[in-house]
Amino acid sequence: MVEQLQPSFGPNIRRKEPVQPRQLGRSPLSALPLALGGNVFGWTAHEKTSFEVLDCFIEAGFSLVDTADVYSKWVPGNCGGESEAIIGRWLKSRGKRSQVLVATKVGGEVSPGSKGLSAQHLKRAVEDSLRRLQTDYIDLYQAHHEDPTVALEETLRAFGDLIDAGKVRAIGVSNHDVTRLEAAVKISKTQGLPRYETLQPLYNLYDRQDFEQKLAPLCRAEGLGVINYYSLASGFLTGKYRTEQDVNASARQRSNRKYMTDRGFRILEALDAVAARTGAKLAQIAIAWLLAQPDVTAPIVSATSVRQMEELIAAARMSLDEDAIALLNDASAYEQ
Repeated sequence: MVEQLQPSFGPNIRRKEPVQPRQLGRSPLSALPLALGGNVFGWTAHEKTSFEVLDCFIEAGFSLVDTADVYSKWVPGNCGGESEAIIGRWLKSRGKRSQVLVATKVGGEVSPGSKGLSAQHLKRAVEDSLRRLQTDYIDLYQAHHEDPTVALEETLRAFGDLIDAGKVRAIGVSNHDVTRLEAAVKISKTQGLPRYETLQPLYNLYDRQDFEQKLAPLCRAEGLGVINYYSLASGFLTGKYRTEQDVNASARQRSNRKYMTDRGFRILEALDAVAARTGAKLAQIAIAWLLAQPDVTAPIVSATSVRQMEELIAAARMSLDEDAIALLNDASAYEQ
């Protein structure tokens, strides 16, 4: 079920060369079709491991690194900004800024009362992110959450000011519903303001319905890049969470427990079947399925070891055949 090409990381995993860059919306930015998620930096990956994972990712030719100013505030003892700071120290130590597309997000509450998408907050928050990242520009600056208290015009105009100042190259959104995103796209067109070039939605083999039915048609019509998060459903699609005991032992208990359903286990069975015939790991197959979806630009993946990173990179060089895709589609089908 995997194209027979040059062997890569496993006896039945075949390498597909070359992997072609994909454009981020209609922006001048492009990247190979995999984004490294920085949410684990300063959480489940300490600094040394984070550096090793970043080295592995960039040395393999990939470039898009995604983080947020609030990562990883939820960890006891953290205050937010830890992920950006780790990436910043790595950028400074490696001297490879031109090889990296730095994507970060703004809008979450890093400090009490300091959040949202107002012009005032954006202009203050970008300076904080630039300082932590130890760079003078952000390649992709994304609105992390909707902010209904601020007019879209104000937010887009403020982003435009940051682009004009050379501090931001392109903008995107995460966690916006289709109505809000449609309105933003329309305002950009009618008022000549910068437009969101990318959307960062929840999308994976399990979480399909909302994106496919509501957001994908808009992204397709407007040429928006899709950088989906939770590509492995908080680790569920790796197959390591099959019992309540497995979930209880995880740092992601709350986020992966919801996948322990009949449909979730049906998806794992399909992944197991493809794995048995190909020798590929479940995580690799789940990523290869995403890369076969026409609306996906670069799935976000996180790794807490170089071995995991290598396996995910191999997934970006895999190609599933029609039978494998059909099996996975059927197992993950949702009610229309």
